[in-house]
Formats: sequence, C-alpha cells, structure tokens
Amino acid sequence: MVDKTTFRDAMAGLGAAVNVVTTDGPAGMAGCTASAVCAVTDEPPTLLVCIHRASRNNAAMRANGRLCVNVLSAEQRDVAMRFADKDLSIDARFAGAEWDRLVTGAPVLHGAVSALDCEIVSVTEVGTHTVFFCETKAAQTASDRDGLIYFGRDFHRVGAAALSAAA
Repeated sequence: MVDKTTFRDAMAGLGAAVNVVTTDGPAGMAGCTASAVCAVTDEPPTLLVCIHRASRNNAAMRANGRLCVNVLSAEQRDVAMRFADKDLSIDARFAGAEWDRLVTGAPVLHGAVSALDCEIVSVTEVGTHTVFFCETKAAQTASDRDGLIYFGRDFHRVGAAALSAAA
C-alpha cells in the first residue's frame, strides 16, 4: 500500500479543474473548493463530486440533496482561496462575488467557465470522503474565459490567453 504522502506527491502531477461546489436548501447555504470532480456519463448527464466527510459542507450537501459545480475561470483564484479557507464563515465565502440560481436553487457563480446545477442521486462513502453522484438538471457555459487548474500544488491559467502568452 502506498502511504498518504507518496500518494499526494504523485497526485500533484495530475492537473484538475478548480471548482467551487455550492448548495442551498433546508440545511442552509454551504460551499467549498474542490478538484475531485469528474463526468461519469452523459446519459443521463452525471458527475461525481468528492467532499471530505469531516467538512461542514458535506452534511449540508447531503441534507439539501442538490449542488452546483462552478468551474472557475482564471480570474477567480480569489474565490477558490475564499472557499478553501476553513476559518471563513459561509457568509464571508459568498461575499465579494455575484450569484444566480438555476433549477435546483444552488448558488451559481457569475463569471464561471461552466456551472452544472445538479440533484444528488446517490452517495457512497470511500475512505475519508463522500462521493456524491449528481444528475445535471441545468448547465451554462461561457466559452470566452480561460480556465483555472490546480497542478503541482499551485493554480495555473489554461486556455487561449495562456497559449498566446506561452508563444
């Protein structure tokens, strides 16, 4: 078995989109930064979202039964940092950004590359995390924005502007 440090070091080489996962409903608003998000299937359109079981956001997402995966643009690094700060209140996390709602009522971030508004259809516990399987009920995309990825334990811009700068 590989130890936790070796696993994390190896995972630092796996680039991933930076997302802010939000929820609202009977259990209240919650949200956190997450990179463990991926597509499962497009029939029906389903994502998986992994959230640490000890996170205060986990219980709210589970109780609300809905969430929105907001795929951050390169300009939204500050949003990622706010939602990753365990010491900030939920109100402080949501402050400083504009939010909308789509079908489920989960907060949708203005300026995000994509927003996938989902109903949680299945939950599985794996190690320290809960894996939420989420059926997408609404989506919006802004193709004119560069994305934000997490790679090598840091944030990086990806997209047309990043390619132009590299050339």
